[in-house]
Amino acid sequence: MLDFFLKHPRSLGETYFEHFSTALAFGAHMIAGGLACIIHAVIPPVFERTASRTVVALHTKMITHRRGKPSTELDYAI
Repeated sequence: MLDFFLKHPRSLGETYFEHFSTALAFGAHMIAGGLACIIHAVIPPVFERTASRTVVALHTKMITHRRGKPSTELDYAI
């Protein structure tokens, strides 16, 4: 049962708690970017580039800061 929680973090070269904090931070940034996007939909001049900057920043962080080397693009999922 413990392997259920540890297999994915270990495949990325992280401990459970390192993965937990990273995934939590990514999720919070995605929520903030999503809220900015929703507000932008209602008021177009507001948050014009926030969502796209959020996506680029998270993608860059995910690709360049991993210790493990996933074998496929799909392995980059948190």
